[in-house]
Amino acid sequence: MAQNYYQKEIETMPVEEIKKLQSEKLKKQVKHVYENVAYYRDLMDKKGVKPEDINGIEDLHKLPFLSKADLREAYPYGLLAKPLKDCVRIHSTSGTTGKRVVAFYTQNDVDLWEDCCARAIVAAGGTNEDVCQVAYGYGLFTGGAGLHGGSHKVGCLTLPMSSGFTERQIQFMNDLSATILCCTPSYAAYIAESLKEMGYTPDQIPLKAGIFGAEPWTEEMRRGIEKDLGIKAYDIYGLTETSGPGVAFECCEQTGMHVNEDHFLAEIIDPDTGEVLPEGEKGELVFTALDKEAFPLLRYRTRDICVLSRKKCSCGRTLIKMAKPMGRTDDMLIIRGVNVFPSQIETVLLNDGYQPNYQIIVDRVGNNDTFDINVEMNPEQFTDTVSGITALEKALANSMKVMLGINPAVHLVPPKSITRSEGKAVRVIDKRKLH
Repeated sequence: MAQNYYQKEIETMPVEEIKKLQSEKLKKQVKHVYENVAYYRDLMDKKGVKPEDINGIEDLHKLPFLSKADLREAYPYGLLAKPLKDCVRIHSTSGTTGKRVVAFYTQNDVDLWEDCCARAIVAAGGTNEDVCQVAYGYGLFTGGAGLHGGSHKVGCLTLPMSSGFTERQIQFMNDLSATILCCTPSYAAYIAESLKEMGYTPDQIPLKAGIFGAEPWTEEMRRGIEKDLGIKAYDIYGLTETSGPGVAFECCEQTGMHVNEDHFLAEIIDPDTGEVLPEGEKGELVFTALDKEAFPLLRYRTRDICVLSRKKCSCGRTLIKMAKPMGRTDDMLIIRGVNVFPSQIETVLLNDGYQPNYQIIVDRVGNNDTFDINVEMNPEQFTDTVSGITALEKALANSMKVMLGINPAVHLVPPKSITRSEGKAVRVIDKRKLH
C-alpha cells in the first residue's frame, strides 16, 4: 500500500534531526514563556531554573511541571503569553471536574494545529478527492474546529455537521457519499447502530475510514465499529490544553499513535515521583508545546497512562509512537481498595457480546462502597422474563469479577434506555463524598 504523507519531510525526518529541531524550539520556547508568563516564571524561579539553563531536550527534566490545577488557578489569563490583540480564538474543556480550562490561539497556532489534523486525515487515507464528515461538536470543544481545519488543508469536501441530529447525519452521509467520518467512538457506534436499524449493510455505507477520539475506547470497540460501518477506524489524540486533536494520530499500522514531535515533546514520568522513565516504560504522559505562541504549556501532565516507543513503523514515519492510553491517573476508580478502569468494563462487555452502552454507579453506604453497572441489552438479547434477565446478569457479573477482582451488581436494562451522549459519553457516576 502506497504511503501518503501531508508533510513528508517532517513525518519521515531522521530521529537525530527531530531531536535537534526539538532542542532548538525548546530553548526558544522556554525563553518566550519565562519572559511573558509570570505564573510559570515564578515556578521556574522557585525551582532555581533560568532559561539559559535549558540548552536542549536533555535539560527538559529541570523544568517544573504544570497540572490542570495550575490551569484552574491561573484562569483565565494567567498563562497567556501573548497580548490579547494577537489572539484570534479560544477553546475550552467541558469543565466536568471543576473550573473550565481556557486555551488561547494566535493565527499561527491555529494554522499549525490544522496541519497536525491534516496529517491525521492523510494518514487515514484522506486526499482532496474525499468527503470528510465532521461530527465532533463545534464550538468551545476542540474536536469540530480541529478536524474541520485539517480537512480544509487536505482539500476534502468538508461536511461541518457537528454532533447530534443522527438522521440528518445519515442523510448527508448517503446523499453526498461521505468517505471519512470524524467523531467520538461512542457516537460512531451509535451511528452504526442507527444505520443497522434502518436496514443498511456495511457494503451500502459509503464511508471508507473513521477518525475517532476524545474519549477512551478499546480494541474490541474498534473492531466492532469497523465491522458495522465497513471502514478502517483510526485513533486520534489531543487535549484542549495543548491545542486539541492532532497531538498524535494513528497510521495504517494501527499499533499506536505518532506524536507530532516537531510541535509536541513527549515524556513518560512516574506519576508518584515525577521521575522521567526510559522509553518503553509505562507511566504518565507529559507534553511540552514547542511552538504554541498564545498558550505555551511546558511539561503539562496529561494524567493519561501510556508507553512511548520508537520501534520502526511500516508506514515510514519516524515520529515516536504513544500507545493508546491505558487509563488515567485521575479517572481510575478505587472501589473497595481495588483499582478499576472503565476500559476494563468495556472489554468484558464486548467479549460477552454486549454493546459498550453502560454506566458505572459508585456510592458509599456506611463505610462500604457500592458498585453497580447498568448495561443495555442488545435487541436480540432482550427478554422480559425475570429468570432470563437474572441468568444473564449473573453470567456477566461473573465475567466482571474475573476481570476486576471484585463483585459488581450488574443490572441489565432495556435497549436504548441509557441516555446516549453524542459528544463524550458519561460512563461513571461516583456519588461518594471522597474529598
